[in-house]
Amino acid sequence: MQVKHWTDVPAQQAEGIEGVTVRWVINKDDGAPHFAMRIFDVEPGRSTPYHNHWREHEVYVLAGEGVAVQESGETSIPPGSVILVEGDEMHCFRNTGEDVLRFICLIPFQWLEGAAEAQAAQA
Repeated sequence: MQVKHWTDVPAQQAEGIEGVTVRWVINKDDGAPHFAMRIFDVEPGRSTPYHNHWREHEVYVLAGEGVAVQESGETSIPPGSVILVEGDEMHCFRNTGEDVLRFICLIPFQWLEGAAEAQAAQA
């Protein structure tokens, strides 16, 4: 078991997006074989990029006010919100408040791409 404080992990600018930082608080370097845990900080007026990818991810909002944006519109995400972003779903998170929007985001590692489909095909 490993225990550390999330602030002990350095924040990095996320994907070259100004006003968005990410901390990879649990990853392969920690010995995690399947999933990474990241903590994002989105500054007021900023957002993560509007994008999609093969993997699902799970999000838990810790602080701030914002919206989850998807093709069908926007949904308010106050602290305590939990979000499932399905694989290939267009999405982003935008800070609509006056303070930092902070959330935890869990993602599977790249090597898992197609693993569920392959397992289902073998059954």
